[in-house]
Amino acid sequence: MNGRLIAIGDIHGCHHEFAELLARLDLGPDDRLILLGDLVNRGPDSNRVIDLARSHRALSLLGNHELRLLKFRRTGDPKHLKDGDLATYEKLRPEDWSYLKAMPLTFEEPELNTVFVHGGFLPDAPWQKQTAEVVTRIQVITRDGKPAKRADDPEAPVWAEHWSGPPFVIYGHIPRPEVYKLKWSLGIDTACVLGGHLTAYELPEKRFFQIKARQRYWN
Repeated sequence: MNGRLIAIGDIHGCHHEFAELLARLDLGPDDRLILLGDLVNRGPDSNRVIDLARSHRALSLLGNHELRLLKFRRTGDPKHLKDGDLATYEKLRPEDWSYLKAMPLTFEEPELNTVFVHGGFLPDAPWQKQTAEVVTRIQVITRDGKPAKRADDPEAPVWAEHWSGPPFVIYGHIPRPEVYKLKWSLGIDTACVLGGHLTAYELPEKRFFQIKARQRYWN
C-alpha cells in the first residue's frame, strides 16, 4: 500500500475544523482520504464541507444524514426529514446531489483486513450484504437481534461489542467524548458538532489527529 489511508469521523457541516484537520494532515499525492459519512447537517456549512471533500479527492461514505436527504429528494415525503434537514436540503447544489448520490456504503482495504462504514454491522450476517438502513443507522443491537438507536434502547449493547471480526471495522455515527477502541473495531465520531473534537485516524501507522471544535453548534 503506497501512501497513507486516513479516515475522518462525522463532520456535520463543521467546515472550519475540517479545513484545520486537513491542513494538519498535509495530504500527499499517494494518500487516500475516507470520510465516514454525515458530512452534512447540524453544523454551519455543509456546502463548504462537500467542496473540501471534493477538492481533496476524498471517498465519502453514505451516512444516515445523507440518506435522509436523498430519500426526501426522491419521494418528497417529509417523514424522512428531521430538525435542521430542510435548511441543508435547500442549499444543496446540483454537484452536491451528484456527490451524495455517488457515496458507497462501505470501503474495504483487504491489505489491512479493514472495512470502513458509517454506522456499523449486524454480527450474524455477511457485512457486504447488509442494507443501507442497517449500516448507516445501527448503534445498538436489541435483545431480539434487531438494529436500533441508542436513544430507543439505552440498555442494549453497542453493535461493536458483538462484533468479533474479521474484518476490523472503522466507523462513526455514535458520538462519544473519546475514540472507542475494541479488539475488532474503532469508533471515531468524537462529537465535533456537539462541541467535541473532529478525529482522523491514519493507517498503517495507527495514529490519531484531533481538532477541538470552535464551539457547540448543535444541542
